Amino acid sequence: MQAEVVEFESAKTGESVQAVYEHPWPVRFSHWLNTIALFVMTGSGLQTFRAFPSFGAKIPQKDLLNWPKAFAIGGWLGGALQWHLTFMWIYIATGLFYLGYQICSGHYCQVLFLPGDIGGVWPMARHYFLFGPKPPATEAYNPLQKLAYTSALGLGVLSVLTGVAIWKPIQFSWLAWLMGGFHLARLWHFLVMWGILFFLLGHLVMVVLHGWNNFMSMLTGWKTHPDYTPRS
Repeated sequence: MQAEVVEFESAKTGESVQAVYEHPWPVRFSHWLNTIALFVMTGSGLQTFRAFPSFGAKIPQKDLLNWPKAFAIGGWLGGALQWHLTFMWIYIATGLFYLGYQICSGHYCQVLFLPGDIGGVWPMARHYFLFGPKPPATEAYNPLQKLAYTSALGLGVLSVLTGVAIWKPIQFSWLAWLMGGFHLARLWHFLVMWGILFFLLGHLVMVVLHGWNNFMSMLTGWKTHPDYTPRS
């Protein structure tokens, strides 16, 4: 999929500025809607966990993590479940819409991590974390970003599968069995949630490092002064 490229004259400097249409509206729509859904689902999920803060048998119950109520959504178990299940459908529908668009448009080629990207992961990690030289940018997403976004898609699928296993453990008993039973399915769901949160933390750090133009591109679709040479 080729990027749309335009050049215009800056009103401030009078210089020619290049901009690339990096994020089509379906990507931006999915991004921001999923941001809201993940926020609500994380808060309501933690409120649900507060009702039974353990991954073992309920009797005797051992409090594994006393999560503060101020950082939970729903107020009580029933309210948290209502919030969680409502936004679960939004989360799933948005994910299916996003995947459908990526496949049908070919846009997935920008973010999908492939074997050919393996060699570029360490140079980018060295640049970000060890202040090494920055490898030349040739695409909208570097290999480390592709690895992160592809992993995030995998975590998204796992969040749905583990969630279904603990939501309907009788109807989907085979799914719960594959995960080691109901209690372990809860543990996997919990770990996947933290995996997504760590991805989001890294994502926010990358947004800050890449600057204001990178953030604005997810609002308008257009990225000015791209640090790579787009194919037009």
